Amino acid sequence: MLGMADSTQTLIAPPLAAKKPHSFSHHGTSVSDDYAWLRDPGYPQVTDREVLAHLEAENRWFEARMAPHQDRIEALFKEMRGRIKEADTSVPQKDGDWLYWIEFEEGAQYKKWWRRPVAGGPDELMLDEVALAEGQEYFRLGAVSVSPSGRYLAYSTDLNGSERYTIRFRQLIGPGGIADEVPGAAGKWGDSEVEGTIGNIVWSAAEDAVLYSLSDENWRHRTIRLHRIGSDSAEDVTIYHDPDEAFSCGVALGAQEKWIILHAGDHETSEVRLIPAHDPLAEPLLVRPRQKGVEYDVDIRGTEPGREVVYIHTNDTHENFRLATAPLTDPGAWTTLIAGSNDFYLTGFDLFRDFYVIEGRRAGLDQIEVRYYDDPARVEPIVFPEASYSAGLSGNPEWHTEKLRLSYESMVSPATVYDYDVAARSLDTLKVQVIPSGYDATLYATERLEITARDGTAIPVSLVYRRDRRGPGPLHLYAYGAYGIAVDPGFSTTRLSLVDRGFAYAIAHIRGGDDLGRAWYKAGKLERRTNTFNDFVDVAKGLIERGYTAAGRISISGGSAGGELMGAVANSDPGLWGAVVAHVPFVDVLCTMLDESLPLTPGEWPEWGNPIEDKAAFDLIRSYSPYDQVKAQAYPPLMVTAGLNDPRVTYWEPAKWVARLRELKTDGNELIFKTNMGAGHGGKSGRFESLKEAAEEFAFILWQLGVEG
Repeated sequence: MLGMADSTQTLIAPPLAAKKPHSFSHHGTSVSDDYAWLRDPGYPQVTDREVLAHLEAENRWFEARMAPHQDRIEALFKEMRGRIKEADTSVPQKDGDWLYWIEFEEGAQYKKWWRRPVAGGPDELMLDEVALAEGQEYFRLGAVSVSPSGRYLAYSTDLNGSERYTIRFRQLIGPGGIADEVPGAAGKWGDSEVEGTIGNIVWSAAEDAVLYSLSDENWRHRTIRLHRIGSDSAEDVTIYHDPDEAFSCGVALGAQEKWIILHAGDHETSEVRLIPAHDPLAEPLLVRPRQKGVEYDVDIRGTEPGREVVYIHTNDTHENFRLATAPLTDPGAWTTLIAGSNDFYLTGFDLFRDFYVIEGRRAGLDQIEVRYYDDPARVEPIVFPEASYSAGLSGNPEWHTEKLRLSYESMVSPATVYDYDVAARSLDTLKVQVIPSGYDATLYATERLEITARDGTAIPVSLVYRRDRRGPGPLHLYAYGAYGIAVDPGFSTTRLSLVDRGFAYAIAHIRGGDDLGRAWYKAGKLERRTNTFNDFVDVAKGLIERGYTAAGRISISGGSAGGELMGAVANSDPGLWGAVVAHVPFVDVLCTMLDESLPLTPGEWPEWGNPIEDKAAFDLIRSYSPYDQVKAQAYPPLMVTAGLNDPRVTYWEPAKWVARLRELKTDGNELIFKTNMGAGHGGKSGRFESLKEAAEEFAFILWQLGVEG
């Protein structure tokens, strides 16, 4: 490694990965991949000494280059931390006989989960994440599920970022605390541990078992199992196993808690089965057989046998989805309740005893409507105070309720918790996010722009900046643009560290997300994937033309598929960007989509195309895959991150990309790469550790754009 003779010596040059000739051929095309060796052949175990040595050398180079900026990093971290109310609690939510809430203590990285009886009584600590995380380099809580009577607790944890969770159980014993164990066959709590799980945990009505989704050796989730409390997990019963390698399975509980819902699907097709919660070993009832391209999800209303109604949210007749109903006795006979619409994108629904709620977007903005079972014409939209915002239902566990708990925020309005009185049609503010170091919303302005892309499509852009900002200054541009995931115009205290230093902060609502409906998503996937990259570049150019910024004064960031976006636009338009931050970037798209042994690949083909079988998909993916398109040219300053245990974007993707960039780029700009050796896709755990990583990112941006302060 050039310049790496000894880790204690002064580092004078970045590490250069060895080139080891390797190539592969598909559809008559040979592709060179000289850095393929960075994939440890023993993955998911990474033990290859040469691979680890290279990653550690890159980490040392990262630390060396960032070392002169530690004072700024620390100042940014303190600034960001100062905007967080450290001793904080959520608004209690009633569920049955209990009120539940979570709480952060001063200085704590993790939460505590509390409850108390509605009828009165002392607070009870159900789960202490602080204690569970003690001594762990990484800790992330997965699912938390209280049994129907409130007597038992099931929860899952991940201790290395691999997203393989272990379920454990506790007996809630009332005032004063929790039991240390649920006795098993040998009288030990550990007898009821279940390893290798992912997703939600659902209790049986009898509270003697839970259903969960199992993660197999390839991190695929095709199996739903039942675990009897106190038994050995080796005895768990398979409730459902999907035969399709591309499908993933999940489990949920219906709104009335009478039915367990088994969902299987990929990125474009789904299939649902139902099981009585009181009889989880019953034969699952299929709602409707899968049909390629048809997605649906369901819930059930009614308890009288023979009169239950299935509600179905589906895109079978309109890409923006409709809401249909069917009798449980014939769940595949769907009758439209709310028709699909070009103007309203129906994203979901929730059932309650006396009414139901639909959520969606109109012109890209969140909408929530209350509707009534006995009066289809009665529609009551919930009206919010700003023209641009993010809003949605937020934890409404009870079937019979007269109020809806809502979350709300905008780019200038801190997160707010409301109760909406359904009868009075009024909002009651329960909590507004507190910013201890101070925040004056009147100092900031937000805009919603439209910028025309090269093909004539109008791309929405959400902007926030200080009102005293002058001239074309620095601007940070963010986007994701994949999987139909919208980026909401929400609030961020972290973002203020750029905005208060003269940046405008822009979110480009590019195609590939579903910000403007399902057609918007489809216009950025498969054969139209390059629209996503072009939209982002054209938004940047449009912001320059409108005087918000200038070429070379734009910092950009994205993660995962958004990191792919970063790589693509760094290749295509390097002169636009003053700094590029790519977190766990999906940049080795061609190799990953050609490798069906990788955890997610079969399920990703509906999103990106299958280059194994389809030459057109092979050629298209190769034409934009950031790793494959690195060339000898000047590149902007780049900061890249990875997680050694990341099952979603494997560590070698960014490692290979950085290695090829180091080989070919012709500039002297910074290129730094950090691998979290004990974390996964989401970076380090803990609320302050994540802030430290944000402070590093912002310090890099400020350094590269020459912004003081």
